[in-house]
Amino acid sequence: MIRVAIIGASGYTGAESIRIVFRHQEAELTYLTALPEECGPAEEVFPQFRGRCDLPIEPLDLNKLSESADVALCCLPHKVSMGFVPKLLDAGVKVIDFSADYRLKDVDVYEKFYQKHTDTANLAKAAYGLPELFRDEIKSTDLVANPGCFPTGAMLAIAPLLKEGLIEPDSIIVSSVTGSSGAGKNPSNVFHFPNMNENLFPYGIGVHRHMPEMEQIAGAVAGTNVQVLFQPHVGPFDRGILSSVYGRPKAGAKDEQFDELYREFYKNEPFVQICKGSPALKDVAGTNYAHVYPRLIKGHVAAFSAIDNLVKGASGQAIQNMNVLFGVDEMMGLK
Repeated sequence: MIRVAIIGASGYTGAESIRIVFRHQEAELTYLTALPEECGPAEEVFPQFRGRCDLPIEPLDLNKLSESADVALCCLPHKVSMGFVPKLLDAGVKVIDFSADYRLKDVDVYEKFYQKHTDTANLAKAAYGLPELFRDEIKSTDLVANPGCFPTGAMLAIAPLLKEGLIEPDSIIVSSVTGSSGAGKNPSNVFHFPNMNENLFPYGIGVHRHMPEMEQIAGAVAGTNVQVLFQPHVGPFDRGILSSVYGRPKAGAKDEQFDELYREFYKNEPFVQICKGSPALKDVAGTNYAHVYPRLIKGHVAAFSAIDNLVKGASGQAIQNMNVLFGVDEMMGLK
């Protein structure tokens, strides 16, 4: 039985992780932590778990965690996370980190978009946790950097074309729309209901932190430098990300080969489904599936994907990574 601790259990991804672990046949939830002001019985913090979870959410005690858990899902914000991860690893606990602290391999890029990095030794050891692309690296590590939600959707949409060299690496544009849960649970004026309702707007124009993450992963898949122009938008719905990825095809690319290429590329990937038409967020809500649809339109590549930002874009992907780490059925807890 895999003993699972959740650090930062009081947020959206913490709640989603609890829900998934509950139905996992080989995992047991053993320890939940949060900031002192967010602690209390889990069934009171999350009434959805009333009568189902008798664990308290309590302030972090590293000794207690290391004695009670085999793996920690670290649902903490960037900068905060790297203060805990080295201690968890030193205590012999595997870590799946939800923050950006271990995703970007280039320290200079990380520090440009976030802040000073204080754990570069473990940064070098971390595996990027997108199993469809980096499963072998995940299997051989104790630290997994769970991907950003936007890069997950975008890279699954475009990876087959990058791998086969069928798209110009300097031409890629990613336009994504996310639900308001992507901003986390802390309230803000922008995401206040009267401002979000019946509204749609771009944000992070030209500076979103997931852009260099996309370029790093796209470059790793393509084997060459890739330039990505990424623009996120937020819409008046709770959860989900719809990504539209565009680019110039290499000479000789044909529309009819795309479907076959994608089906072959993802034939052994249980969570990626190639659609025969436009993906829709309602079709993947609450699941760890990614729906992908590639086309060649007027001489341009257009690849679309839909994921649930809290599941395949966060907690579900973390459990998928946990399954890979511990060698159990990758779909366990996620079917």
